[in-house]
Amino acid sequence: MLSGAASKQIMHNFALASARRSISVQSLLHGSPEAKKAGDIEVLQHSRLVARGKYVHGFEVHRVKPDAVEEYRAAAQTYYAGIKDDPEMHVKLTGSWETVVGDQDAFVHILEYENYAGFDKTTDLIRSSNHAKSYKALLPHLTSRTSQLTQEFAFFPTSPPHAQGGIFELRSYQLKPGTLLEWENAWRKGIEARRKFVAPVGAWFSQIGRLHQVHHLWQYPSLEARKEMREKAWQIDGWAETVSKTAQLAKHMDSFILLPLPYSPLK
Repeated sequence: MLSGAASKQIMHNFALASARRSISVQSLLHGSPEAKKAGDIEVLQHSRLVARGKYVHGFEVHRVKPDAVEEYRAAAQTYYAGIKDDPEMHVKLTGSWETVVGDQDAFVHILEYENYAGFDKTTDLIRSSNHAKSYKALLPHLTSRTSQLTQEFAFFPTSPPHAQGGIFELRSYQLKPGTLLEWENAWRKGIEARRKFVAPVGAWFSQIGRLHQVHHLWQYPSLEARKEMREKAWQIDGWAETVSKTAQLAKHMDSFILLPLPYSPLK
């Protein structure tokens, strides 16, 4: 028979082993602190590697009641043109557009903030200003709204305001988690093929809101010109490889044709 001391030691060892198994199971289910820390660092490193980092761009998408589009356009101009022209708000309006091919009765607004601190500051300023009333005037015309905070890709900063005319194409890609750096590398190499015919107006990746999402904004004189430019790009070395590579990294993608609203800085 075992002595009392030996029995206590066996019970102690059994308890330690059980505790270790419990910790292992918890790590598998919820991720160990070490794994979580490594994952957070990896995401942060990827963002630092691919981002320009100076600004944060907010994407605001409004879906409007079909019978209230005209009222919405007027209310949107009051609000977005208002904050654009108010220097105390410390925000720039990159552009405002209406979708003509894709989600119907949808409007896209892109705002530029002075990093995350700027977003916090501008949001607080708007809430305590008359602009808040202008924003509330939009709401009765909407069926839904979404927002997202993004950063620019370092390889292509957002275009400054211009008036070139034509149409815009917003292409949105839902990436497989963990593939952002591969996407950026492929596009950094392939963008030169497209740049020979048309340069992107902007390129962003999401940070808050719908994650693992990338947006590219292009501008063309017309849909026919878009078709011709895209066909020419296929003749340039490197473009087919870029398309093939990035298609493998995306879960799904969307293309929307947009027209700028009258007060949009990009038009």
